[in-house]
Amino acid sequence: MPPISTTQKNQFNNYKKMISLAESDWQKADLDKVSNLNVTIEGVNYLKDQHGRNFHHFCTTSYLGLDYHPALLKGAIDALTLTGSLRIPNSKNRCKLNILENYEQELSSLFSAHCLSTLSCSAASAGLLPLLASGVFTQNTAPLMCFDQYAHYSMNHIKASCSDETEVVTCPHNDMNYLESLCKKNRRVAYIADGVYSMGGIADIEAIKYLHHRYGLFIYIDDSHAVSAVGRQGSGYVRTHINPLDQHCIVVASLAKSFGASGGVVMFGNTEHKQKSLRYGGPCNWSQSLNSAAIGAGRASIALHLTDELTNLQNKLLANIMFFDSLIKTKQNGSFTPIRLIHCGEAGTATRAASYLAENGFFTASVFFPVFPKDQAALRITLRADMPSELIQQFCSLVHAYWHEHNLPTLAGL
Repeated sequence: MPPISTTQKNQFNNYKKMISLAESDWQKADLDKVSNLNVTIEGVNYLKDQHGRNFHHFCTTSYLGLDYHPALLKGAIDALTLTGSLRIPNSKNRCKLNILENYEQELSSLFSAHCLSTLSCSAASAGLLPLLASGVFTQNTAPLMCFDQYAHYSMNHIKASCSDETEVVTCPHNDMNYLESLCKKNRRVAYIADGVYSMGGIADIEAIKYLHHRYGLFIYIDDSHAVSAVGRQGSGYVRTHINPLDQHCIVVASLAKSFGASGGVVMFGNTEHKQKSLRYGGPCNWSQSLNSAAIGAGRASIALHLTDELTNLQNKLLANIMFFDSLIKTKQNGSFTPIRLIHCGEAGTATRAASYLAENGFFTASVFFPVFPKDQAALRITLRADMPSELIQQFCSLVHAYWHEHNLPTLAGL
């Protein structure tokens, strides 16, 4: 077999180069004790690591605090006890637990879609995006696959597989003019993006809807950071604006963030697409379906989503977001999303700040290349509904004190 030519390599991934650029920063993060931590739970959102430090978790993605909710924990235990086994070790399309079928029906009712559960959003995208690229969801016409520049890595890393089926391009972030130009030139275009981006920002959903209706743009959106946290019955950002789903739209979301359980969910506009995904979607089907504890916790979360408690938690989260914004100004100020970034420039600056905060009782994430562009590192902070305002005040005061002591760019607020 002839060797692969250099023109065929590294069109979408270049792990060797990525590692060469990022490895020293990761090593520094390890040395500064802000990565590779092993923790025990000491209290609600309060952890102890292997270095003997206790800290409040300020970069969790359980925005509503349901990961500690008694009803969800009880649901997990009860389902495990009732089932008598963790799972059926078999491909889902051949044999699965009955409670998993019940769970997917309840998810379908909650989200007004034809829902398929998966081990994670990553597993969902790994299975679905190559199918989308092949034309399975677009009347056997392979679409041009347009990935937003900031689409989550769980989708971006599938570009190479998609390129085996069709042409793949990358769109400048939220550039709807660029996307429309593709729609005008191509018979079918699929846009792959996030609803709420993990590093802040949101999709231009109204413009996406326009292109969807005007040109038949196929929409594939990951709404993991918004499902449960916003919208009626936790519908999320995308489904608040796109409802009902049609056959040219797929939404994937995590059930391990605000939803408080485990795994992922795919929302389809019709049953045929769900069935095709179950049969041919690889990671959507392989013999590692959700275990009974995850299903039990998820069903308990659905029950909670149908009560006023969900709305109360959403309101508490929004109040905490607004309170944080009054104390520290970031580029995300005024956004409904719970993600805030304090930009630091160099990776080392962000890591040292995160280390200081961890030593003083607050764990945050220093984010740098390849998560962020080179020399645009930041502290990533996420807010929760169950954070007392006094704790947020204490954290922000600590950040201001550190910034002042080290002559870093002035933070507005306080």
